[in-house]
Amino acid sequence: MNMSEKKTVKTALLAAIFALGALLPLRAQSGAGSAHTPYSVFGVGDVIPQGTAYHKAMGGTGVASRNRKVINYMNPAALTARDSLAFMVDFSLMHADKLYRQQDLRSGANLTNLNDIVISFPIYHHSAMMLGAAPYSGLGYGFSSYATDPDLVGHVGNVAYSSAGTGGLYQIFAGAGVTLWRRLSLGAEYIYYFGKMQKASTVTYTTSGYNGVSSGYEFNLSGHTAKFGLQYEQPLGSLTLVMGATYTLGTNLKGSVRDYKLSTGSLVTDTLRNNINDFSKDKAGLAGELTAGVSLRSGERWRAEVDYSRSDWTHTGMDKVTGFANTSGSVFSATAAQSVRAGFEFIPNINDVRYYMRRVSYKAGTYLNKEYFLLDGNQIWSAGLTFGITLPISNQNTRMNNGLSLSMDVGQRGRLQGNLVRERYIGFTIGLNAFDIWFQKNQYL
Repeated sequence: MNMSEKKTVKTALLAAIFALGALLPLRAQSGAGSAHTPYSVFGVGDVIPQGTAYHKAMGGTGVASRNRKVINYMNPAALTARDSLAFMVDFSLMHADKLYRQQDLRSGANLTNLNDIVISFPIYHHSAMMLGAAPYSGLGYGFSSYATDPDLVGHVGNVAYSSAGTGGLYQIFAGAGVTLWRRLSLGAEYIYYFGKMQKASTVTYTTSGYNGVSSGYEFNLSGHTAKFGLQYEQPLGSLTLVMGATYTLGTNLKGSVRDYKLSTGSLVTDTLRNNINDFSKDKAGLAGELTAGVSLRSGERWRAEVDYSRSDWTHTGMDKVTGFANTSGSVFSATAAQSVRAGFEFIPNINDVRYYMRRVSYKAGTYLNKEYFLLDGNQIWSAGLTFGITLPISNQNTRMNNGLSLSMDVGQRGRLQGNLVRERYIGFTIGLNAFDIWFQKNQYL
């Protein structure tokens, strides 16, 4: 590839990145959610696990991960684990199929959405920077039922109740990391949240003599915070131990909320309530999060990691905001979310030139999550297993080392006891991580 062709490829790549970045807020404002689960009724919805397809295949671990060929935006301190001349890109999509059961009721849903888009480049010597975007939370649910009281049905006819929620929050972030004294890496990251959420409920009468009622809440929210991270590498003979930690500051959300109630039907349509309020007055926001992890690796042959995170939502005000807590007739209350994740990666021989499958990275992991809310006093748990591979795509002539990562997540959230919804799911994430040497001077002999 000559210089002109290489410049064209780089220009096209940057154009694609900025185009996707421009489309992201449009999708966030379109009302399309980043999740589909009945447990997204509360608060800002279902908080989505972070990480690229590469890290999600290892149970979602990454706070103590250092890999020079993969962007790790889970810890800004990990940005320095890279080739000092490389420009890196990661882009991935996620898809999930879900089955729900509550007593004798069964239903299903599926969803495809952006998982992340991140670029990283060096700054100076042992420092690097990243820019990216990813969904933070998603709202996606729908319920319907009919009145069963014979006196009510006999008097007004059939009555149908329904409720639905769409939307979510996205995050745009910029971070930088630096390595000090060869083993200690520090990082900091700025995060901006934004998005729209809609929660609507309707009551419909089949008899023409009665008007129905449509009510709900429309949130237009934003906020910002910061994340700090560190990693420390310690050689242990032929092995390397990495300890990592991050802390994300809690933040209040601001914006507006529309609280409306309409009378609809064959009779005169009337606005019963239409209030637009300043959401900042509710002083509700997102919780801070502390994550710590440890990994052990043997060169580029294998790596194992265990992470733990905790996020206390009890003082965020989520369970006191109208429209966040009093939805679906159930009682929600905020609690402390916790998560334990573990993963393992194995590469038979990364330098094998004869057998391609020996250069493939094979990964597996597991996780146990405690959700950030209680439903009617019941704690909600989720657990699952993850599997995945990274297929190397190399071109020695251009010094590019790219990889196509595929991950699968099989798990369950909730249970059948306590009138809860049992959610079983299988999710897939496909991502491309591109690695190219850009920042070098050509020499002519």
